[in-house]
Amino acid sequence: MLFLILSVTCSVLVSVVLKLAPRRGIDIAQAVTWNYLAASVLALVLLKPSLHALGNGHTPWLALFGLALLLPGIFLVLARAVRETGIVRSDVAQRLSLLLSLLAAFVLFGEQANGWKLAGLGLGLLAIVGVSARAGDGAAAAPSSWRWLLAVWAGFALIDILLKQVAAAGTPATAALLVSFALAFVLMLGWQLQRHASGTTRLTARNFGWGLLLGLLNFGNILFYVRAHQALPHSPATVFAGMNIGVVCLGALVGVLAFGEKTSRWNRAGLALAVVAIALIARGTL
Repeated sequence: MLFLILSVTCSVLVSVVLKLAPRRGIDIAQAVTWNYLAASVLALVLLKPSLHALGNGHTPWLALFGLALLLPGIFLVLARAVRETGIVRSDVAQRLSLLLSLLAAFVLFGEQANGWKLAGLGLGLLAIVGVSARAGDGAAAAPSSWRWLLAVWAGFALIDILLKQVAAAGTPATAALLVSFALAFVLMLGWQLQRHASGTTRLTARNFGWGLLLGLLNFGNILFYVRAHQALPHSPATVFAGMNIGVVCLGALVGVLAFGEKTSRWNRAGLALAVVAIALIARGTL
């Protein structure tokens, strides 16, 4: 369970860093860029992926390039969602992206539906409605803030679908992660150099440091989640449910207690439904 707790903690700390960064004058785009430098190096050193499989003609390069665009893109969207709606609602929206992933699994990958999964899907959709509702008095939520939550929801689901396509093609997961991280870094670095050259922003050591911290937490979330599955090879549903419910609950505690985020009755109902929906979907995978 230690690996699972560490993975949950890293995931929530990513949102905390994204919440604090604007207050510290950090350029999120620069931080996300250096995050993928750190993630690429850590993936290469710790996961030691074999890149030989990428040389065959079955490598899904289109999906890998799609990931290279979507991974940093969803980071920027998540940062905006955290700023506009808070950690509580953003983390719930992120974890409920599994609903769209589940639908894609039914339609695109031939996964069998059952009563547990369908019940979880239905409750999850209701949870999205509750979580997307504007928070109560004093909440810093713009009228259009729900759009950022839906973008988080859809973006993470699309990433999961692309990862499933890569896996279905037989590409090793560790190699796919390294290539996606490295390509994302190259694309983002090109953008940052253009911004620097045009005078839009300046590259700074402070942004670099925050980016490395973000990359350490981002990669830690992935690494510890993989290690949790390896430690509990016969309980994948337990790891799945523990991860998603853990992030929802810890994110809510951190958002409310550490940052004083306000939630409405609709938001709290949506959070409770999200926990039940995740548990039902996990039960359906047994």
